[in-house]
Amino acid sequence: MLGRRAYLKTSGVAGVAGLTGLAGCTLGGGGNGESGGSGGGGSDTITIGGTVPRTGQFSSLGEDLEQGYRIGVDLMNQNGGIDGQTVELILEDDESDPKKVRSNLQSITSDNDVDMLWGSFSSLLVTAGSAFAEQQEIPFVGTAFAYMAPHIEKNYRWTFAPMAKSRDVATATAGMLGMLPDDQQPTNIGIWEPNTGWGEEQSNYWDDALSSAGYDIVLRKKYSLGTQDFSTLISQSKSANVEVLLSVPTPPGAITAMKQMKSNDFSPKAVQFVRGADPNAFWSALGATGEGVTMCPGWVPGLTGNGNDTLQELHARAYDYPDDKLLPVMVGSSFNVAQVADQAFRAAGSTDPGALREALRTTTFETVLGTFGFEDNGLPEEGQLTAPIGQWREGGQHLAYPDTEGDAAVDFEYPLTPWSER
Repeated sequence: MLGRRAYLKTSGVAGVAGLTGLAGCTLGGGGNGESGGSGGGGSDTITIGGTVPRTGQFSSLGEDLEQGYRIGVDLMNQNGGIDGQTVELILEDDESDPKKVRSNLQSITSDNDVDMLWGSFSSLLVTAGSAFAEQQEIPFVGTAFAYMAPHIEKNYRWTFAPMAKSRDVATATAGMLGMLPDDQQPTNIGIWEPNTGWGEEQSNYWDDALSSAGYDIVLRKKYSLGTQDFSTLISQSKSANVEVLLSVPTPPGAITAMKQMKSNDFSPKAVQFVRGADPNAFWSALGATGEGVTMCPGWVPGLTGNGNDTLQELHARAYDYPDDKLLPVMVGSSFNVAQVADQAFRAAGSTDPGALREALRTTTFETVLGTFGFEDNGLPEEGQLTAPIGQWREGGQHLAYPDTEGDAAVDFEYPLTPWSER
């Protein structure tokens, strides 16, 4: 049985624009190309373009990302659409390749009068889409993108990222560990740092936040993102007596690392693999070997308010999803993008790019992730979004932080059961 926590309600917002009127909703989607509409960009149509990784290294998350987008658009089109305009969504497979992201977006915008672009998965693909949008001056909204440096270094004007960022992930990690009783508090933190810009950024934020909270960073080692051999890192972590292991591997890398940690009998008390443990493929490949691993994917079942109940109902109706199966995390993250778009179009009262950008910069949004606004460079306002942390428990991703009254929320399992006792 999963433990339950003391309840702490996180959002008092009862109603969200565009999230009412479920009765009679006809849902669909999936497949390739357009969802509704007949040609992009007519006067009665709002056209949104984007790419998703249906194939390639991030394909395990592509279907979930697309499902969240499509049920969001179906909801936007209820009750006559947005001010009488039907929303059309055009999505193409980017094959998990940033070059394909750009070529697909070029094709979509050449053939259609596109009013907004939506991102793919991971900083690798999202930044490729945002670079195109910045050049073309088209409003761009992308989730699954915790990397902060591009917002700051490139001074984004057209790109907006409605999700918790690296600084928020680090704060949440410290908050989750801080919930533990004094006699269970860990001391030694280990960081496996991918040799990427985001790997360094997230490691820096973890280092600062956890050191400030009184934990010792006893190991911080770099590795190549595509490595298939974690034996040296495992040996170094065992020697340093790492109790809490943190990293941002790819999903294939996370699966490989967990298998090798088990075969080398490295049993940290907690493992947080941001990005790597996000997809259901993580559990499918590992089963109980993945039990207790945490992730920070943007949205996790167990969050409450701001349309979370509606999200569950819409997805179950559209995709015949079992009531007893938790929603994939990326569905909620991408549905949140559609909520932002819906509220931005309504606030702008126009599809004019400048008016839409101003609405994105000045509106306070209420989505399944919380209530927040954007800084001028497209980052969420600092401190407004709590990064939700999920934990794999009995084959499902449950909210372990923050505390909520959601049915899928659980007590953070700590310490993890050693391999020898599983």
